[in-house]
Amino acid sequence: MTHSILTILGPTASGKSELALALARRRGAELLNVDSMQVYRGMDIGTAKASPAERSEIRHHLLDVVEPNESYTVARFVQDADQVIADCRERSVPLIAAGGTPLYYKSLFQGIFEGPGADESLRQRLREQNPTDLYQQLSQVDPAAAGRIHPNDSKRLIRALEVYELTGKPISSLQTHWQSEPKRHQTVWVGLTTDRDKLNRRINQRVKQMVESGWVDEVQRLLERYGTLSPTAAEAAGYTQIIDHLHGKSSLEEAIEQIKIQTRQLARRQIKWFRRFEGVLWLDVDEPLDQKVNRVLSVWSDLP
Repeated sequence: MTHSILTILGPTASGKSELALALARRRGAELLNVDSMQVYRGMDIGTAKASPAERSEIRHHLLDVVEPNESYTVARFVQDADQVIADCRERSVPLIAAGGTPLYYKSLFQGIFEGPGADESLRQRLREQNPTDLYQQLSQVDPAAAGRIHPNDSKRLIRALEVYELTGKPISSLQTHWQSEPKRHQTVWVGLTTDRDKLNRRINQRVKQMVESGWVDEVQRLLERYGTLSPTAAEAAGYTQIIDHLHGKSSLEEAIEQIKIQTRQLARRQIKWFRRFEGVLWLDVDEPLDQKVNRVLSVWSDLP
């Protein structure tokens, strides 16, 4: 029997972990982290990592993989996740993948997009331009890609323009071919959704709870131990704002407000990404947990 992976999609603060844990308890499953920031040791509160009690109850894979002053690539994630999937299949253990990093999902289940190699001189020239100009350029040569990339996301804007200049083809057309490739793993897709106002309130409340739980002290300990975060770890929502606060660049209140704004922006990007996945069973965030669990189990039927 082929065992599908159950995959739980959803924006930050939508309750993915709660649903994943409830399902794992019901069916004896293990959990695969698909969050690019929960791989870093010590970044616990700000990434909403599973608690020690939850991790002792249910086996979690790919948490605390690297130190926060190290980088962790998409390619390494796919390699590590493939090993977890193979191990669970060998042991006939159901596996639930949950997290908020769309590119990790795309790469794990559809393969890594193999564009042209980096051209450092070209990238440097593009880095010297402001994001607004980059976005305008991309809008002219690749409107489809511009529609998917945030105007302030310099990293992705530069990569899209780099691909266009090196190949003469829009990155969106190359990615469309990539997306048509056969799936790498069989999966059942489930997603959590709600309206924007409700999600914003959940995000604001969670940021408040994280700060009350000692998030600032956590960041202070990371700085004392590592001095700085790697460029990839520093992309975690909220950490840069708290570091700025600790360096005296903003008050805590200002940092918290900026974290809420950044996290709401992150959620909108996640929703935009996840809506492009096909065959997803979408569940309302406010639906009772037991009801959600039963609905998921009705479609995730090929358990060992």
